[in-house]
Amino acid sequence: MMNKECDAPVLVSGATGYVGGRLAPLLLERGWRVRAVARSLDKLGCRPFAAHPRCELAKADMLDPASLREALCGCRAAYYLVHSMNPATRDFAAADLAAARTFAQACAEAGVERIIYLGGLGDERDANLSHHLRSRLETAKALASGPVPVTFLRAAIILGAGSASFEILRCLVERLPVMITPSWVRTLCQPISIRNVLDYLAGCLEHPETTGQTYDIGGPDVLAYGELFQLYAQVAGLRRRIIIPVPFLSPRLSRLWVRLVTPVSPALITPLIEGLRNEVVCRENRIRDVIPLELQSCRDTFAAARRDLAQRMVPTCWADAGTAQAPEWLICGDAPYSGGPVFDMGFKALLDRPPRLVWPALQAIGGENGWYFADIFWKLRGLADRLAGGEGLGPGRQHPGELRPGDALDCWRVHEASPPSRLTLLATMKSPGEAALEFILAPVEGGRCELTLLPRFQPRGLAGLAYWYAMYLPHLLLFPGLMRKLAEAAGARVLRGPWRFSPPSAEACRLPERNPTQGGPR
Repeated sequence: MMNKECDAPVLVSGATGYVGGRLAPLLLERGWRVRAVARSLDKLGCRPFAAHPRCELAKADMLDPASLREALCGCRAAYYLVHSMNPATRDFAAADLAAARTFAQACAEAGVERIIYLGGLGDERDANLSHHLRSRLETAKALASGPVPVTFLRAAIILGAGSASFEILRCLVERLPVMITPSWVRTLCQPISIRNVLDYLAGCLEHPETTGQTYDIGGPDVLAYGELFQLYAQVAGLRRRIIIPVPFLSPRLSRLWVRLVTPVSPALITPLIEGLRNEVVCRENRIRDVIPLELQSCRDTFAAARRDLAQRMVPTCWADAGTAQAPEWLICGDAPYSGGPVFDMGFKALLDRPPRLVWPALQAIGGENGWYFADIFWKLRGLADRLAGGEGLGPGRQHPGELRPGDALDCWRVHEASPPSRLTLLATMKSPGEAALEFILAPVEGGRCELTLLPRFQPRGLAGLAYWYAMYLPHLLLFPGLMRKLAEAAGARVLRGPWRFSPPSAEACRLPERNPTQGGPR
């Protein structure tokens, strides 16, 4: 067993992701010193575990050797919990391979004793193995290409509130009483609960005999996907679903209807759906002798996940992965140098409440609360984006009354949340350009505040110009209405406005100021 009293920390990469965001606090709870790593310190610093006295924060990119060496310096072990399945990566397998090789080399140079990697099940000898599952196996090989021994945990689908696999399954079963599915509905799988995955990951640190070993990890149930659907329907109190397997439904059509029914990103749906054709069942269970656990059944996992969702006790979500990368024109001083002109449509209103009383309503926007005004517009825009292969309205929002940098918020991602004064959102929907939406609450004498709403758009080509002007009139109605309804939700009265204004360049294009309450490296 490794010595917890040693000063050397354990590095957790992908610490703002679904698995890493849960593993870091578990290791801290078990007495380990943790160095949590992500690409955004603002996003990382907002996580509850960031304030723990044994937690260090570090910024690193898996493709940047220098940042990795700095983050790994002094670490005894490192968890590799990242992947490149996101809309910005065209070839995720190549990106994963490059990142794994860079990580392995950086670990060797930093003197790390071992790497622990969570990958996927699959038989590499299978010529029909999906691109995604083969990539997971190739990533393990790349990590093991250096001198640092790798512990490779191979899992099938991971079930738990917030996981992409669970969200796809839940939405399909809850929204489709009749399903026409491809033949993959008969494929066998061996799901594992996120709780058991975390226990295995943490347990590997405490058992040195797992160093350099490969283990299959799975739950107690081996089921066909169709059986898994019916089991969830039972747990959810729904009627038995009618599932009609057909041989002619192509993977492309499967991806399309899953996109329309679930909020999961197309970048995740495509590889996950393609992987359903491969049987993913444990070939051995040696890890059960090394790390004995009470394995959670699929039925119990579904029940626990539904309780967590109902009680809003979901610490991490599939949408947590990724960063809110601000476009250059948002943070530079001269828009033309960053790719051309930026169009804006500024509005202001004077409210009879101070910012601190208006902020809670602003922070609660989106998700189940809606956008306070013309919700049908947002839903139609999200549907159009989904049909075009985009993320649509996505997962809504994870926290009903709190926003943090990097959080998904319907068709936006939070770039900055500085209570009670500023909220900046970056658009994630497909469009011929880049868009940002900024809310500013400025105090005014007499316990009042000035609410500013500043939408900005940098078009790409003629299509971008056409899009901006086509949406100009609808936006003239939408944004003032949103401001009035936001004030109403905050219990405030609009004393004047909303009125149009032309933002000066200093306000429209500024360097973002760091909010000290957002946390950061220590």
